[in-house]
Amino acid sequence: MGSQTLMMLSEKYIAHTYNRFPILPIRGKGTRIWDIEGKEYIDFFAGLAVCNLGHCHPKVVQAIRTQAEKLIHVSNLYYIEPQIELASLLCKHSFADKVFFCNSGAEANEGALKLARKYAKGKTGEDRYEIITMERSFHGRTLATLTATGQTKYHKGYTPLMPGFKYVPFNDLKAVREAIDSKTCAILLEPIQGEGGVNIPSEGYLKGLREICDEKGILLILDEVQVGMGRTGKLFAYEHENIEPDLLTLAKSLAGGVPIGALLMKEEIAKSFEPGDHASTFGGNFLATAAGVAALNAILDEGMLENCQKVGEYFLERLQEIKKKYALVNDVRGRGLIVGLELKMDGAEIVKEMMKKGFLINCTMNTVLRFLPPLIVTKDEVDRMIKALEEVFAGIT
Repeated sequence: MGSQTLMMLSEKYIAHTYNRFPILPIRGKGTRIWDIEGKEYIDFFAGLAVCNLGHCHPKVVQAIRTQAEKLIHVSNLYYIEPQIELASLLCKHSFADKVFFCNSGAEANEGALKLARKYAKGKTGEDRYEIITMERSFHGRTLATLTATGQTKYHKGYTPLMPGFKYVPFNDLKAVREAIDSKTCAILLEPIQGEGGVNIPSEGYLKGLREICDEKGILLILDEVQVGMGRTGKLFAYEHENIEPDLLTLAKSLAGGVPIGALLMKEEIAKSFEPGDHASTFGGNFLATAAGVAALNAILDEGMLENCQKVGEYFLERLQEIKKKYALVNDVRGRGLIVGLELKMDGAEIVKEMMKKGFLINCTMNTVLRFLPPLIVTKDEVDRMIKALEEVFAGIT
């Protein structure tokens, strides 16, 4: 079938929960994808930070192929070897002692919210259940996680929302202190807000939150669904401030493109989950965790963190040059390879123009161009993207 026929069938049979761009990718390799018409794109979006290793990384492909020929799924009532291996790797390279596997970032955050409440109720009493989250945050699409999300546009049509959440401004320690009361059990935030506009906190902010949580006896939960697994130049974003959370959530790039989510926990808190308290039918099955083992080892063994740091710094420098040249640019911000270019205008048309030039980028919060290239992206590819972006800007101004 041709692309137009397939797109028409999509509109007919698939729920209209996405406004899709008119391209139909069929193949990918590294930083490139090709659509059904044969057009090549350099991917600076990476499936919304899922394809950190690039498309179809050979080690992940081989792990999927090998595992699929042996066993794809059994119940979590049995021991699963690659699940055990992935959990061991995650604990070895993080603060965590235990891992719970699920299928998505929203599920991982649901697990964190449930565990925080159960832990607090068992430790300090039934009235400790409120969780403080940040304005402009994003934590998922389930009823609990969209309530945790501090953006009213996601709440419309779903009221009444779940009770037990408070919102405070991001990067404001004073506001957090003032929001804490006898009902507070945890603080949940993204170390860098991705969907909220690539918002980078001030140095010392995460450390200050850690100190507040220790002082008040509440949990610090970090949502690293988008910024984890090397996206910031370190395996986990919390490492930049040399702190440890109590709980941490992962998904997106954890298995190189295969759906997976994970909740990482410290031992004392993990004990609050007993058999029957929480579960996920597909969570951590053979296929997903085999891919996860391959993906994590590739990040650690192939210099991707170092490349992310090096190319990320170069990328920011090139965008700063653009900011100086074009009055339509308001701000440049980022860490590693999560980068935002804030405009003084709507960015949707720029995304479309860049697509015509063979580059996939994203716009969030209406005015922030968001760049999430694979961690293997090169300086040459950054230069090519910058050149195309300048051509688009020149046509506007």
